[in-house]
Amino acid sequence: MDYRNILFSVADGIARITLNRPERLNAFNVAMHEELRHALQRVESAAAERTVRVLVLTGAGRAFCAGQDLADRSVDPGAAAPDLGASIELYYGPLVLALRRLSVPVLCVVNGVAAGAGANLPLACDIVIAARSAHFIEAFCNLGLIPDTGGTYFLPRLLGPARATALAMLGDKLSAEQAAAWGLIWKCVDDAQLAAEADALARRLAAAPTLGVLRTRQALQASGLNTLEAQLDLERDFMRELGRSNDYREGVSAFLEKRPPRFTGA
Repeated sequence: MDYRNILFSVADGIARITLNRPERLNAFNVAMHEELRHALQRVESAAAERTVRVLVLTGAGRAFCAGQDLADRSVDPGAAAPDLGASIELYYGPLVLALRRLSVPVLCVVNGVAAGAGANLPLACDIVIAARSAHFIEAFCNLGLIPDTGGTYFLPRLLGPARATALAMLGDKLSAEQAAAWGLIWKCVDDAQLAAEADALARRLAAAPTLGVLRTRQALQASGLNTLEAQLDLERDFMRELGRSNDYREGVSAFLEKRPPRFTGA
């Protein structure tokens, strides 16, 4: 596919996807959705071959993503009303699930404003860092809508019902610094340090024991629905599997030999 709305690259085990419509603050249109879906499929294929060990998702220019490009839909009085449910079913829902199920950890680097779907997309990723100048806006209420792209799922789980409700109903800006303090994201860093911090984290994840990282993600995701007994059973099953992995053997050997481990993701 000829990418016109995203940038895609792979180097040193790190895949990078950059939303690349800076003139529209990287707002989503159908073409961007299709390109992003194609790129994520490439990442998944490369993960199976262990040539990619981590994905970095970010935006070009002064925004991460301003959500849906409203100019991509017609709301003229004479036009048929858009089917927003179809948009969720065909694009935003599958995008969230693809990120949550990707076979490598996902690092989201929020470089600027993250609004609407762009505010919730990072929450589907594993680790989120943001520039100090960035902010998050649940802008849906200004259009008479509900938070989508998993917003109604992620926000109350990360922030609790009181903060989630106020953000969703009022649409106030949430600074990156406050987002980190509230636990919505992992870290807020100075703008000048964002690229270096992102690169260091990406390289760290690319060198990590990938299977263990993925099972950690799956276990944490399952804990919200499992009973304690079921969660203990899941921990047992995952630990049994991971204890037979090459990475576990390498981790123990490196510890005993007092050297850095060389994990392969196997």
